Amino acid sequence: MSSESHRTTLLDTWTQTSSYMFDSVMAANRAAFAAFGVTGADDGPVSNASVAGTNGSSPSTDGEGAEDAVAAIQSIEARETKEEWDVEVTVHHRDRMGVGDQAIFTKTISEDDVRRFAVSSGDTNPLHLDDDFAGKTRFKGRIAHGTLVGGLISAALARLPGLTIYLSQDLEFHNPVRIGDRLTAQCEIVEDLGDNQYRLTTRVYDENEEDVIIDGEAVVLIDELPDADD
Repeated sequence: MSSESHRTTLLDTWTQTSSYMFDSVMAANRAAFAAFGVTGADDGPVSNASVAGTNGSSPSTDGEGAEDAVAAIQSIEARETKEEWDVEVTVHHRDRMGVGDQAIFTKTISEDDVRRFAVSSGDTNPLHLDDDFAGKTRFKGRIAHGTLVGGLISAALARLPGLTIYLSQDLEFHNPVRIGDRLTAQCEIVEDLGDNQYRLTTRVYDENEEDVIIDGEAVVLIDELPDADD
């Protein structure tokens, strides 16, 4: 298959399944927003400075929705300062993105993150919530939800310049995450697929870079940000 045919097929497939993907991704993203303590996040994208979860959603057109979006941005920025999130991006212009560019996001997985994620997602597996139960498992204690940890990848991708839209994500989970672990998600562009689509390696590792927690690949579409005056 030619490169052009591959790109066309990829975009067509995403378009045909966009409704399903939107519902699924937004459900997971609502859980991620709740875990990170962000409110008013369901009304649409706030900017590429937001945490994961605004990718692919449509902006609200009424004044109340716009106010909620501004409140979400302020809440995110306050949270970032409070919890000492670390962000590093090697490219700051959408039209200059290329192979080798990276987005890196670091945060500590807290007790509050795990509790909020469980309530919001409905994943009440006692492995994540019950010390006595988890102590009897192979992990000898509670661990964070894998999907919560995977959300750090989306948080990193959201820092890329433009509006990041997930097309696909493959993940392999290699090590458990304990509450209090400080983790880094590193996303690196390894292929320019054309039409503003990129393939990236996506990794989550621990603070000392000794253990790879998650390894995988993603394909994203980077749209222009909507004009704030529209």
